[in-house]
Amino acid sequence: MSSAADRRHTGLVFNIQKYSVHDGPGIRTIVFLKGCPLSCRWCSNPESQSNQTELAYNKGRCLGLDKCVRCPAVCVRNALTRRQDATLDIERTRCQGCHRPCVDACPAQALVAYGKNMSVDDVLRTVEQDAAFYNRSGGGMTLSGGEPLYQGDFTLALLQEAKRRRLKTAMETSGMAQPETLRQARVLLDDILFDLKHMDSAVHEANTGAPNARILENFRILAEEFPDLRLLARTPVIPGFNDNEEAIAAIAAFLKPYEQVRYELLPYHRLGTQKYVFLDRSCSMGDVTLDKTIMSRVESTARDILKERFRSP
Repeated sequence: MSSAADRRHTGLVFNIQKYSVHDGPGIRTIVFLKGCPLSCRWCSNPESQSNQTELAYNKGRCLGLDKCVRCPAVCVRNALTRRQDATLDIERTRCQGCHRPCVDACPAQALVAYGKNMSVDDVLRTVEQDAAFYNRSGGGMTLSGGEPLYQGDFTLALLQEAKRRRLKTAMETSGMAQPETLRQARVLLDDILFDLKHMDSAVHEANTGAPNARILENFRILAEEFPDLRLLARTPVIPGFNDNEEAIAAIAAFLKPYEQVRYELLPYHRLGTQKYVFLDRSCSMGDVTLDKTIMSRVESTARDILKERFRSP
């Protein structure tokens, strides 16, 4: 049973999204935790990668520093200055995470702080607002990120308290975590959605920043040690990375012995590329899109190997 100290445990959350129907059974609230050990080139949540609060700037909302100087006026580190076109320049080596003064000072909401320290009670107070929807649909809370297990202590405290409150729980994971932390989380989870991106470790490392050995071992732990777990393996189909029949066939063949595991392919999308601009980063995927014909072909490949265990999102 969780203690009062557990409920006061804090973690860094960058979003809580209500009424999701794609991230676990039923209607769900997704809690997005900051920090990830991977750096996938196609990441649609670049604000999730760092384990620190980050300042984002939406130039399209800004009134212009020729009309408004409220944010640089309150910055104690002199990290906010004016560009020649009267837009804001953020010197990120000076911007060290206070964020709230400048965000609160901006009348146009052009500045946003990605990442807020919240306690277990804070998070679950928001999650429980939609308890009626969970009860009717079989839904609940899904933890996502980033990688939820990157903040392992907070994630475990959050899951433990959620179960005490009789909430159904799910987690989206990259699988890049300490095996023991994953085992501890599993006993507090009803569903796990597990990303498998590529079977070739060198290709995986070149595109995500890490090899895949630990990820595959963690998947085996879940599938073999917990055969009753509802486990959904998912692969984001990424142009130039795994959008070919060979790559998908290799993943499907890896999954085939685990008869309880379902499989799903997720088509690459460009939602979130604007957030790279807000964070002064470049999106390495550029303007590339996923060919629908290729997507159909790799779906057929997965279905041929896994039959009814393959599902469309």
